[in-house]
Amino acid sequence: MPHPRILAFVLAGGKGERLFPLTAFRSKPSVPFGGRYRIVDFVLSNFINSHIYSIYLLVQYKSQSLIEHIRRNWVISPLIKEHFITVVPPQMRMGPEWFQGTADAVFQNLNLIQQLNPELVIVFGADHIYRMDIRQMIDFHLQKDAFVTVAARPVPVETASQFGVIICDENRCITGFQEKPRKPAPMPENPEMAYVSMGNYIFNKDVLVEALIRAQKKKQHDFGAHIIPDLVETGRVFAYDFGTNVIPGTRDYEEKGYWRDVGTIEAYFNAHMDMLGERPLFELNNRLWPIHPSSSEFPPAKILRGDIRNSIIAEGSVIGKARIINSVVRSGVTVEDGVTIEECIIMDDVVIKKGANLKRVIVDKLNTIGEGEKIGFDPEKDRFRCHIDRSGIIVIPRGGRLVKPSKE
Repeated sequence: MPHPRILAFVLAGGKGERLFPLTAFRSKPSVPFGGRYRIVDFVLSNFINSHIYSIYLLVQYKSQSLIEHIRRNWVISPLIKEHFITVVPPQMRMGPEWFQGTADAVFQNLNLIQQLNPELVIVFGADHIYRMDIRQMIDFHLQKDAFVTVAARPVPVETASQFGVIICDENRCITGFQEKPRKPAPMPENPEMAYVSMGNYIFNKDVLVEALIRAQKKKQHDFGAHIIPDLVETGRVFAYDFGTNVIPGTRDYEEKGYWRDVGTIEAYFNAHMDMLGERPLFELNNRLWPIHPSSSEFPPAKILRGDIRNSIIAEGSVIGKARIINSVVRSGVTVEDGVTIEECIIMDDVVIKKGANLKRVIVDKLNTIGEGEKIGFDPEKDRFRCHIDRSGIIVIPRGGRLVKPSKE
């Protein structure tokens, strides 16, 4: 069906404290992911692939890295004024405060909604790895004549206690919410599954504006905790089943409805591992639903004599006589002779000197790993030089940090 005029807000201001030290100098949406992307690229790609082109990106904490990434990589048609991805820092129109919550972030930018005057306003987060055809969610919203539609992900009932659970009837009309309940309410059609909120919403514009104004008067600032529950009594708030979303080009071996919150070091690491192998859970190579930006200023990777197995090697990397297993190596990395890298994520412009040996290590940008260095084998030695996550994964913060050879 034809779609109405749409404006999108992407909430990209998160601190990402659980991703420290990767978020020491950048916000969570700006953290590099995969061979050439950042976390924010996944939600923006979903919008562009869904033919939604009016997008405001609301930023807050440590936003410079994200602003520069958008400026360099996300310029869409300058000839059509309604085709834009614009970064919006806190404007402090209501006083000296920064955004107080997800709803307050949009409330402080009501002027942008009034200027474009859309029929629908879409509010999505920027912190997750997934593919979604948002047009299918819009169709559902229009068919239900909804005031609000909430993206809902089916999960097994036994794991739903980790999330905010949606209670709905057989028509997917939402009747209530449970916040991390001990006994999650199951889906009406499947008692073994429960709906959990993805934090992605579609609003009728007038409904959103009125709800934001009411919430502001009550000093309520969050969509999930305040705005959506207050609208449930209208009987016009619906749950869209993300499990029904169909993405063209998806392989039969991929996990159906793949969605990951990469908010911890362990989850971030595991999501990278999901992309590896002949039959990955999440296939990056989907030409019918690409992850943008797809251009690169780097030359092709150069592999001199490397033994590389089940790994992703990005453009501009130079690999010597090295051994790389189950790893992701981003652009501009130099790996010298005699290096072994196993189950690692190596970010941009890292140099790994001769004979170094790394296992289950994330090396942030602009680092030099010293000749003969061993990291990931002796926790007692590593804890004085690196950040060790509680999962055991080692993180070397962003450089220029020289990790010197250890003394045996």
